[in-house]
Amino acid sequence: MNTAHRVPPLHDKLPEVGTTIFTVMSRLAQEVGAINLSQGFPDHPIDPAMIDLVDRAMRDGHNQYAPMPGLPALRSALVDKAAKLYGYNYDAETEVTVTAGATQALFTTIAALVSVGDEVIIIDPAYDCYAPAVRLFGGVPVHVPLTASMTIDLEALRAAFGPRTRALIINTPHNPAGTILHASDMQAIAELLRDSDAVLISDEVYEHMVFDGAAHQSAIRYPELRERAFVVFSFGKVFHATGWKVGYVFAPEKLMTLFRKVHQFNVFSVNTPVQHAFAHYLADPAHYDGLSAFFQAKRDHFAQGMKHSRFRLLPCQGSYFQLADYSAISDEGDLAFAERLAREHGVASIPLSPFYHRPPADQRILRFCFAKQVSTLDAAIERLCRI
Repeated sequence: MNTAHRVPPLHDKLPEVGTTIFTVMSRLAQEVGAINLSQGFPDHPIDPAMIDLVDRAMRDGHNQYAPMPGLPALRSALVDKAAKLYGYNYDAETEVTVTAGATQALFTTIAALVSVGDEVIIIDPAYDCYAPAVRLFGGVPVHVPLTASMTIDLEALRAAFGPRTRALIINTPHNPAGTILHASDMQAIAELLRDSDAVLISDEVYEHMVFDGAAHQSAIRYPELRERAFVVFSFGKVFHATGWKVGYVFAPEKLMTLFRKVHQFNVFSVNTPVQHAFAHYLADPAHYDGLSAFFQAKRDHFAQGMKHSRFRLLPCQGSYFQLADYSAISDEGDLAFAERLAREHGVASIPLSPFYHRPPADQRILRFCFAKQVSTLDAAIERLCRI
């Protein structure tokens, strides 16, 4: 008699998805001892005051579940911050929710919005969590590429809207492109949405990394956008603590009600002592007011050093990512070149093609993360300039 256990057939809901390129390249960097400029996390320490605040919160007994939407003190601090920066007062009770990082906020937003057959417009190159989340809930990603100069193509975007369009996802400052949306772009997006039933999902996790005197054009600034938008932010990116996995999302009450229905079953609540720490930390705007200058100095340091390399750097207006064209070095595809760069030259990067639904065939671009200590950047620059 056959006593083997029967293995039930499995249906892969994401058959085309493997391990993310970020995990692949960070693992390769560790394997070969390469300098890791691939995955987007800093290698410099966080403010010791934040560690003290978390320690104090834990010692004061704040170790049980937080309220599902987030601690009231933190939500109030977030509303105050948005009002100071973007000129609008959300309701702290009904219009802001603390999340387990920005990716969870994005995933939960898509889960709350998207039904089978709904279309979601995604601007490529795009952060790689958008399209899989749309497909998981039966939606259809509609991909609109940026122009060759990594700016938004408004005509192509207009053509992508249809009767089944449920949402448009924008990202500014943009990962991986390093470009930003300007006031004219936001006004044009508002015009596109005006006669549509689509919801806006605005990914703004790099809000405090906007360079050269530009202002971050949050969807919160624009009433037409704000009234139909989920606006997503991240503490991890802002305060160099990506491993703490805390973010938050603003939305009008009707939209936030939908979000919280999913959030309560997806995560329920988020790390309590860390929420207490951030509530206290946000009381001093100096903790985030200087971040653009801090990261611009790193961008400029990396760019100055790379002038002696054969890489051609694309303009970087925001985020902590620098795109570099390597076509003067090799005709290899970006996946192969990125792997060889790590193995043979000791610097890990991220190839751009995984950010696209259909990557441009002739594109030869890598993404480098410059949110690193100067010593890390200098060591990487030295290796890259020897190629």
